[in-house]
Amino acid sequence: MHSELEASLVPVTGTVRDAMAALDRGASQIALAVDVEGRLVGVVTDGDLRRALLAGTVLEDPLEPLVTRRFAALGPGEGRVEAVELMRARRVDAVPVVDADGRPVGLHLLHDVLGRVVRTNWAVIMAGGQGTRLRPLTETVPKPMLKVAGRPILERLVLHLVGSGVTRIFVSINYLGHVIEEHFGDGSQFGCEIDYLREEARLGTAGALGLLPAPPSEALLLLNGDLVTSADIGGLLDFHGMGGFDATIGVRRYLHTVPFGSVERDGDRVTGLEEKPTIEREVNSGIYALEPSVVARVRPGERATTPELIADVLAGGGRVGAFEIEDEWIDVGQREQLAAARSGVAT
Repeated sequence: MHSELEASLVPVTGTVRDAMAALDRGASQIALAVDVEGRLVGVVTDGDLRRALLAGTVLEDPLEPLVTRRFAALGPGEGRVEAVELMRARRVDAVPVVDADGRPVGLHLLHDVLGRVVRTNWAVIMAGGQGTRLRPLTETVPKPMLKVAGRPILERLVLHLVGSGVTRIFVSINYLGHVIEEHFGDGSQFGCEIDYLREEARLGTAGALGLLPAPPSEALLLLNGDLVTSADIGGLLDFHGMGGFDATIGVRRYLHTVPFGSVERDGDRVTGLEEKPTIEREVNSGIYALEPSVVARVRPGERATTPELIADVLAGGGRVGAFEIEDEWIDVGQREQLAAARSGVAT
């Protein structure tokens, strides 16, 4: 059990003093009241205790009358995105995680979920693609707005950026862009500021950088809008800065098992056999960090792709880093990948 969670536990049969001590130990704004079998029966917030004390309650009074038994909670399989959404919807700063037996096994705190480090880097999310390989699913819904576990892919990505401390976000839109604008608005409901880069014509995977209202003052994040990922955004930015790179590509190990026995040969002579070998490559994850000088290479209205942009950096002698993404990552470009994301299977 996490130390912060354990410190927040208090017996429901305890006193107001016990709950205040739990709040102090856990350095949070919530105490979790448990029964003798360790099941979570309710929560008490610092606000509950303050109001009770002002109304005449004393420290040695029983805690149980102050316990809120109808509380927001998550299951063990739910993570940061669900925590952010639940806390935002219920206007609370902490959400416990309970197992199937009702016992607390985790505690999401708002200051942890949203990240202690506030990053001033901008992020650009490319969300203007037509999603032709996913038709007819994308005939009325843009690919980034397809839902995974009840939530649009793009919303998951936005919340992940916010949770990583990035709150200035630009979304490039083209195909069915109004659907995205209507859902996110100015971003205030998602804890960030969102502006839209409207591509009148399709500009490629990096062309929207030329539509930014001003040059970025520090490294900019560029992300594909069809990613389901928990990639370490802060780690990527730190790696990029410490390495002195002009551009950094998030890379992901990709394993492919050949479904047949493979033959090795030298001309007409067989030199070996290997049954269903596994081939390993590092692939581009669609997540980049780019220095302002690299962003400036894309002119307004100019078509550009990220491979071309990176190739241009390399051709000019620039430094390009590779940051390995070890967390969940699925590029939802085809039906099989969408099915994998919806079933919770990471690639």
